[in-house]
Amino acid sequence: MITNSPDETKNAAKRLAQKLKPGDILALKGNLGTGKTCFAKGIIEELTATKENFQGSPTFALIQEYQSSQDESGAIIRVYHFDFYRVKNAVELLQIGWQEYISDEAGVCVIEWADLFPELLPPKTKWIEFFSEGDDKRKIVIRNPQPTAAATT
Repeated sequence: MITNSPDETKNAAKRLAQKLKPGDILALKGNLGTGKTCFAKGIIEELTATKENFQGSPTFALIQEYQSSQDESGAIIRVYHFDFYRVKNAVELLQIGWQEYISDEAGVCVIEWADLFPELLPPKTKWIEFFSEGDDKRKIVIRNPQPTAAATT
């Protein structure tokens, strides 16, 4: 898809968020300034029923957790926003409880700079790649995970 402004990028994310289900993992990949944080903001705003203030990219904290009040219907109740930009090694992620977050079937993980540690992501991960096409124009490519043998039987 092509977006022509930060608002369009955020709205594209909101449309995608409406299709997400608990347990989904979104891996955002792209150079600096290509729209990853803007896209993450759209996902978080759409999934967080209380419309909590977006805390920005968790570059230094590594993770920001958001709550949703949609849990009564079985919908997403937590959104975990990660930023791997400053992570030095996989051990650092494991020490903050990465496995628990990534296996939380009642939440959604949104991971900026996910391509720095692809080996930590499960096969069910949806990859979203961002390209700058000049000024505010962005090309966003979404790659859904390949079905596993268990999912096709």
